[in-house]
Amino acid sequence: MTTRGAVVSPANRLRSATSAVNERRAEVEPPIKSNEEEDKLTTNKSSLRDSRMADEEDEPGFDEELDDGTSGVDVGHGRRKRLFSKELRCMMYGFGDDQNPYTESVDILEDLVIEFITEMTHKAMSIGRQGRVQVEDIVFLIRKDPRKFARVKDLLTMNEELKRARKAFDEANYGS
Repeated sequence: MTTRGAVVSPANRLRSATSAVNERRAEVEPPIKSNEEEDKLTTNKSSLRDSRMADEEDEPGFDEELDDGTSGVDVGHGRRKRLFSKELRCMMYGFGDDQNPYTESVDILEDLVIEFITEMTHKAMSIGRQGRVQVEDIVFLIRKDPRKFARVKDLLTMNEELKRARKAFDEANYGS
């Protein structure tokens, strides 16, 4: 348990959220005891999945959402606009989850991602030039995390290489 005001790392929150989802799965999917019960469970699962798919068809998907400039805040009737759900579903599948992970799992991960981005942005705005986020500020914030630092360094290097390649391509095609 954490005390009031204590900072809980995103990794710990993810672990507790994942265990909560796993407990919920255990409640929803009891162990199978016989073929008759298995048939009932399979029928229930397919009807549950069909109802979920029908619910998801009613809601606009990632591709159908319009950018209204709210950047992930509450939209409309207490529902949040989901910005990364399609990408997170693909990432979860790539890391070993089901091809169609539970919506609750995706929502929890998306909340963690948005919270991480928000915290990093606020920290980056507080250092360097006040009120502005610069690449150097982000690099400064993650300098102590070797994995993140290496990934950012690789991405920045690749970005520079792509810029140079585009410039060379434009000069070759259009002359300078």
